[in-house]
Amino acid sequence: MEPNNKILLESGTNELEIVEFRIDEVDGKGNVVPCYFGVNVAKVREIIRLPETRKVVNSHPCVSGMIKLRDQVITLIDLSRSLNKNTDGIPADRVIVLEFNRIVVGIQVHSVSRIYRIFWENVEPPVKAIHDANITGVVKMEDRIILILDFEKIIGELSSTMALAAPGEDLMQANSALNRGTRTILVADDSAFIRRTMCGSLREAGYKVVEAENGEEAWEHVQAVRQKCAESGQPLKDLLSLVITDIEMPRMDGLHLTALIRKEADLGGLPVVIFSSLASDDNKLKWRNLGASDILTKPDLPNLVEKADTLAL
Repeated sequence: MEPNNKILLESGTNELEIVEFRIDEVDGKGNVVPCYFGVNVAKVREIIRLPETRKVVNSHPCVSGMIKLRDQVITLIDLSRSLNKNTDGIPADRVIVLEFNRIVVGIQVHSVSRIYRIFWENVEPPVKAIHDANITGVVKMEDRIILILDFEKIIGELSSTMALAAPGEDLMQANSALNRGTRTILVADDSAFIRRTMCGSLREAGYKVVEAENGEEAWEHVQAVRQKCAESGQPLKDLLSLVITDIEMPRMDGLHLTALIRKEADLGGLPVVIFSSLASDDNKLKWRNLGASDILTKPDLPNLVEKADTLAL
C-alpha cells in the first residue's frame, strides 16, 4: 500500500487509492442497510481489530474512548455517531487508524473491504441536494455508491487541537500598510467547511478571493484569466496573484492542477501554495519537485495569510 501511495503523491497523475469500509444502519423496519464510505489511503496508517477501550470522562458523545496502539495512546471515534447513523447494536469491531493534520486518531467501522485505485476525474462532487457537509466526493461503482468523507471536518469539530486557528489581530490589521486589496487569490478546496474558513480569513485580511470546489474548477478559472490577460495585455498578477490548493479534490486533485500550471510558460510567475493535511516532510519535498511554491500543513491558517503576504504582494 505504501509504495503506490508514495508514487501517487509525487506524480501528479490525478489518481488516488481509497480504502472502502462500511457503516451499516438499521432502517425503520429493522433491516440492516449497508452504507459504503471511503478514505484516501494516504491518510491510513493501519487497520486493526478493536482493542480494549478505555472510557474518557466528559468526552464528546462521538468519542468512544482511548486505545493503546503499541506505545501510543490515541483517541477512538465512533464514526456511526458522527454520521448520525442508527446502528441499533451492530458491533463496530474494526478500527481504521488515520494520520493527518499532525494527529493520529482511530475510527470505529463495521467492516473494511478493499482498496480501489481510481482517477480523481471519476470522483464526482456530492449532489447539492444531499446537504451533507461531511461528504466531499461520490464514487459510483457498478452495484453501489462509495461516499468520500471529509475527515478534516468530522474530527476537527470534535477536537479543538484540530480546528483551524484564526490569524492574530496584528496580522489582520496589517492590510492598510500591505495594500492586500489589490491582489486576488484563487482558493481550491472541496471541503466547504475548510474553504469557508480559509476564504473568510483571507478576505478579512483584505484580499480578494475566488473560490473553487475542486481542481477542475480552479483550472477553468486560471484559463479564463489567461485569456483575459491575452486580450487586454494586463499582467497576470494584476488579475490573479496566487493559487492556494488542497490535494484531495473530486474531478482534479491539487497535484495535477499544480502540474498543469507549471507546464504553461505564461504561468511561470504564478505562485502555487499547497495547503494539505497530508503535508509530511517527505511529501513536501515531492510536491516542491512538481512545482509548488510552498506547502503548508492544515490547520496552519495564520501562516497561510503570512505566506500570501510573501507570495501575492
